[in-house]
Amino acid sequence: MMMAVTLLAIITLVFGMLRLAPGGPFDGERDLPPEIEANLKAAYHLDEPIVSQYFRYLGNLIQGDLGPSFRHQDFRVNELIAAGLPTSALLGTLSLLLALSLGLSLGVFGGMNPGSTLDNALMGFANLSIAAPTIITAPLMVLVFSIFLSWFPAGGDGGLMHYILPSMALALPFAGAIARLVRAGVIECRLEPYIVTARAKGLPERRIVYRHILPIAILPVLSFLGPMAAALLTGSIVIEQVFDLPGIGRYFVQAALNRDYTLVMGMVLVYSTLIVLFNFLVDLAYAWLDPRLKGA
Repeated sequence: MMMAVTLLAIITLVFGMLRLAPGGPFDGERDLPPEIEANLKAAYHLDEPIVSQYFRYLGNLIQGDLGPSFRHQDFRVNELIAAGLPTSALLGTLSLLLALSLGLSLGVFGGMNPGSTLDNALMGFANLSIAAPTIITAPLMVLVFSIFLSWFPAGGDGGLMHYILPSMALALPFAGAIARLVRAGVIECRLEPYIVTARAKGLPERRIVYRHILPIAILPVLSFLGPMAAALLTGSIVIEQVFDLPGIGRYFVQAALNRDYTLVMGMVLVYSTLIVLFNFLVDLAYAWLDPRLKGA
């Protein structure tokens, strides 16, 4: 119920802000004759009061219709999202798996050896991954791995090999953040009394890490996982532009600049739904990983 209320609040706020923003979907370099502009607004129901437009949009949304795109003629928002979402979802899924596997590995190794040379090297790499923006790392990866080494394609959507470099570029900042969170959790958990007891009983170190330390150490990661997963699964405008991938990220900025109300609403709805859904799944995962929260 709270998910539905949250989404309704987001839709209402974005709908109102779009209508209050200066300009409109039919403002261009050339001024349209008043009668033509009036006909265009009437065709898209923009001549109606804002309240009527709002409830008309909600009525269509309940039926699964996101409306027509104002700038992409002959296309509906559903069609544009359906065309780009599979590409963004594949890129995001690969990036999510890579970020989790790399971040967890770096965090565990660093946390189990705090202050060592290995820890300093791993955290240095993690900090560099966070600090370097993708607008820089993505072209560098193309230069090194595609042009100099010829290991991977430089761009396009021709198969799984075309997604390796984009996934690496998109995952690195998130992997660095996960590594720092996991390292802090491991350092805190490794000195807990129940961990000392487990070692005193002679349990193997690997079992102690994976059965007792890691489930508690990754709890902070879960809070970060909701918005991170949504951002990764919906792709990135920078990565999609650099690697020429036909995802939905490119539509978002274009729609905002062009005042394409329905397309902006559709993009916001996709992002918001994923964020709310993943946060809900994170809440469920908390109780599964930490038995102390099951009775809460």
